[in-house]
Amino acid sequence: MHGYAPADLLARYAGPGVWYAVPLAVLIGVPLYSNAAGVIPIVSVLMEKGMAMGTSLAFMMAVTALSLPEAIILRKVLKPKLLAIYFGVVAVGIMLTGYLFNAIIR
Repeated sequence: MHGYAPADLLARYAGPGVWYAVPLAVLIGVPLYSNAAGVIPIVSVLMEKGMAMGTSLAFMMAVTALSLPEAIILRKVLKPKLLAIYFGVVAVGIMLTGYLFNAIIR
């Protein structure tokens, strides 16, 4: 992010007042694959660039809990309908947490 994006890019599109920032962060986090320790430096940079705390938290949780490799692994033990319910419930919970943190921490 350093030097590749304008300084106010994340503040403009993922700041505290942007209503679609949390779902967008969750959608962007799904195709990525990392563990919690690996995503912390990325979240740190995103927050330095102006991303809201709840949006950053939602991104971090989506990367670790809703990754595509995890879906492939879970597909071996869960039926598609149950897998879709799992991903839906977890995604809604992550988004609610992101909105809650954005509302509390401004």
